[in-house]
Amino acid sequence: MSRRKTYQRIARWYDLLDAPFERKRYQSLRPLLFKGLKGRILDAGVGTGRNIQFYPEGSEMIGIDLSPAMLNRAEARRAEVGREVKLIEMDVMYTSFDDNSFDAVVSTFMFCVLSPQNQLPALKELARICKPGGEIRLLEYNYSQNPRKRFVMRLWKPWVQWAYGAAFDRNTHQYLGDAGLEEIENCFLVEDIIRLIVART
Repeated sequence: MSRRKTYQRIARWYDLLDAPFERKRYQSLRPLLFKGLKGRILDAGVGTGRNIQFYPEGSEMIGIDLSPAMLNRAEARRAEVGREVKLIEMDVMYTSFDDNSFDAVVSTFMFCVLSPQNQLPALKELARICKPGGEIRLLEYNYSQNPRKRFVMRLWKPWVQWAYGAAFDRNTHQYLGDAGLEEIENCFLVEDIIRLIVART
């Protein structure tokens, strides 16, 4: 099933399914993605708009997503929290933005959804539309090295694949150099499971 069809199917249930993880893990991490950023910022893979309430004041925000159903949810959240953001249906690998369009790019668990062969093209596209010296910040999952936790994550693998089209083994940071990006930070924020990657164009 294509990424678009997957998220068209799951959109109405997405926030409900994600609610336990949102409360326990994600909500405290989202502000870190935007700390210190300003100007024109892209939220790549905006989904249902969970990041919207954390957007920096005074910044020009644009959110893109492949799924119209997910964008509908993001539009409702935009109205709910009263923040300005332009929401556009668009594939992260083939955006219509000009070169050097953004001061920064942020993405939350989107690269988990991209297949290994799409990791590099997506990073190259983000590098193209981000201004020289701009930052690209990614939150991504990683298989734990702890045997017990890794076992549990492997048990979850079929469900995560079916429901979200996602995986824990994308290792997005390995493609940064080939995309022309400089890795400036790579650290775990939740045990050795959720990784923050910061790269510069």
